[in-house]
Amino acid sequence: MAEIIAGIGTSHIPPIGAAMDNGKTGEDYWKPFFEGIAPAREWMAKTRPDLCILVYNDHASAFSLQSTATFSIGVADRFPPADEGYGPRRVPTVDGDPALAWHLAESLVLDEFDMTIVSEMPVDHGLTVPLSILFGQPDAWPCRVIPLAVNVVQYPQPTGNRCYKLGKAIRRAVEAYPQPLRVAIVGTGGLSHQLQGERAGLINTAYDIDWLDRLVNDPESIRHIGHTEYLRETGSEGIEAIMWLVMRGALHANVSEIFRYTRVPVSNTHYALTILENRGR
Repeated sequence: MAEIIAGIGTSHIPPIGAAMDNGKTGEDYWKPFFEGIAPAREWMAKTRPDLCILVYNDHASAFSLQSTATFSIGVADRFPPADEGYGPRRVPTVDGDPALAWHLAESLVLDEFDMTIVSEMPVDHGLTVPLSILFGQPDAWPCRVIPLAVNVVQYPQPTGNRCYKLGKAIRRAVEAYPQPLRVAIVGTGGLSHQLQGERAGLINTAYDIDWLDRLVNDPESIRHIGHTEYLRETGSEGIEAIMWLVMRGALHANVSEIFRYTRVPVSNTHYALTILENRGR
């Protein structure tokens, strides 16, 4: 049967992709960052998952506020890079896995999660930047990807607890799939940052580090954090961290954190990356 072998959490800051696309990774500002994430790329190259379920949020590229879905799953064969106003990123088209995606959709709906099933959509930096962080600049992405989009833009967003439960349902669905696939699940977004208003530029490093520690060792203690606390402590965009709870819910209770890297700031965000492997149930 298929199995989830690891969970990865990473911010999806768009200037990271721009730095790679425009040959700026060796510049003084960016060189320490790309050196810092190198071990994660080495781990991915060594581990070679067959497929990644990538949990991200769309930034008005595939969806609009005319119709806001809480959870959406892509079931297409391919997902092209989106044009976010300056042309699509020069990265490979994302290859999907319709068979597993439809299995997940059916299992999750029957598990009482109301998934929006998407047969065609472009994918923006929320999905392509994490792939660039983990795989660099290949001619083709080395694994298939199932996009799972979460609404963290339009209130009301789902709760962290609902995201955590979704992760658990994803694990049940993956483990019921009869093909021998090695699956990694990636939660993206955050951590603390605010892009507008009087608190633009807010970064709460102490809160983020404590949250990360608890995500690894005591996820039960953060699954019920409410929207107001995320907004107060981590800024208007910090609520993206609930997508990491989908990833954490898909793993066992006991995990080993085999890599962590944080940097403050990257652009105007607290960047974080973690890799978690199951240790036991």
